[in-house]
Amino acid sequence: VQLQASGGGLVQAGRSLTLSCRASGTTINNSVMSWYRQAPGKQRDFVARINSGSYTIYNDSVKGRFTISRDNTKNTVYLQMSSLKLEDTAVYYCHLFSTSSAIWGQGTQVTVSS
Repeated sequence: VQLQASGGGLVQAGRSLTLSCRASGTTINNSVMSWYRQAPGKQRDFVARINSGSYTIYNDSVKGRFTISRDNTKNTVYLQMSSLKLEDTAVYYCHLFSTSSAIWGQGTQVTVSS
């Protein structure tokens, strides 16, 4: 079972970027999917979560700017990031939680420049 995150890159402040996380070896249908991020020298922090019913919660620092969504037909969860700030620079990790699994993806780097 693997989670493959993609979509990171270098982007200017104020612009947008969309991350994807595709699961293989399992289906995400009944899973809680989350995004976390870790900036250099800091702990890994919660960013956003979506449950199987598509109920979402966000860290206050990204509320109104980031949107998490899921496409169960593609076994993929997304993180749409807009109005990016310098402080959004981090490695972004996706996470799957179900009754049988708890899995981290490998991370994708997002760097926001001025």
